[in-house]
Amino acid sequence: MYFNDITIIDSDFCVREHMHVVTDGVTISYIGSNAPEKVSGDVYDGRGKLLMPGFVNAHAHSPMTLMRGYGENMALQEWLNDRIFPFEAKLTGERVYWGTLLAMAESLRFGIVSTSDMYYFCDDMARAVLDAGCKNNISRSITNFTDEDLSTMKAAAEMKSFYENFNGAGGGKILVDMSLHAEYTNPEKTVRQLAEYTKKIGANMHVHVSETKTEHEECKARHEGRTPVKFLSDLGLFDTRTTAAHCVWVEPEDMDILKEKNVTVACNPVSNMKLASGVCNVPELLARGINTAIGTDSVSSNNSLNFIEEMKAFATAPKMMYNDPTAVTPKQTIIAAAAGGAAAQGREDCGRIKEGFRADLIVLDVSGPNMHPVHDMLNNIVYSASGSDVCLTMTDGKVLYKDGEYMTIDVEKAIYETEKATNEILSEL
Repeated sequence: MYFNDITIIDSDFCVREHMHVVTDGVTISYIGSNAPEKVSGDVYDGRGKLLMPGFVNAHAHSPMTLMRGYGENMALQEWLNDRIFPFEAKLTGERVYWGTLLAMAESLRFGIVSTSDMYYFCDDMARAVLDAGCKNNISRSITNFTDEDLSTMKAAAEMKSFYENFNGAGGGKILVDMSLHAEYTNPEKTVRQLAEYTKKIGANMHVHVSETKTEHEECKARHEGRTPVKFLSDLGLFDTRTTAAHCVWVEPEDMDILKEKNVTVACNPVSNMKLASGVCNVPELLARGINTAIGTDSVSSNNSLNFIEEMKAFATAPKMMYNDPTAVTPKQTIIAAAAGGAAAQGREDCGRIKEGFRADLIVLDVSGPNMHPVHDMLNNIVYSASGSDVCLTMTDGKVLYKDGEYMTIDVEKAIYETEKATNEILSEL
């Protein structure tokens, strides 16, 4: 596709007007201020539009679209134990497929090109992602409330089988990560064994860390004063590329470890505020040079995948926390939303508009009244734009969503099947 005379967010995350961008196959082949000499394929009129790297949702549980709005105005543990866990006990692979496909449709609508997911029925999740044409780092989450060995756990067998059968599927669209659900849902032996296995196969790790004050403090009480970050690091969990979700209550010494181990923090501001878990200390993470990305968490705790809304919360919540309007800038926010998430996933050729990089691109309609006047386009994207301003989403050079039309997903069927699955589960509870 040839994007003609369009404003772009370049590889340094600066705004450049009247640019020309060409995608060739799965990559970006040309970026310049002059029109290319030869073009093939569709021509996209860039007037009133802005081209930027697609968003990467660095922490999610996509099948939980089935639980959107189910369990509101509750604290995290009450929400999990009284609403979510009983509902999840009724899930099947088919139900997870439709819940995931609906999440992919919503993701594409809001400019998310890739997601880091932690859940189960992962084969069915991968099938939905591939059918949609999206990208996803999927991990089969491990919980163990006994002293069972990892080698005999059913969940671990599913994890290993999924890795062997799906890692790299779809031309690399699917990457399989390992996942420890959290410190508080696993004994020390499981953490150590999973860390060793992950390091052996060279996979990424995805884990919940210090989401609530209770989780954080109870870990210290269990483990001789060690925080979740310290405990997990001591057991080797951070010895491979790791995404630590939430990190709301991490301490200065924890941040030292996160930086040393090159751990990415996936901040989930809307979910954390909605569940009253707290606000992640993004300014300090950024000041220390810790890679920081943005996640939505599940739509059962968010309740949407509107990523521009998430970006606004990412930028504004720390301002209140610090009583400082300069705490997080729009540029830092956009970097976290795209390049930060791509780095967390290990997709080194994604997350920027750069020649040779993957054509994971989105277009925003910036002609509307909410986007004018333009004193600073980056400010407008984070503070003034809406998810509905996304008018095109492309992964690997293929348009998946454009102007209300989904190219790969029958949205009406996905909605019908998701509603059907939800109603069936509610009747079974």
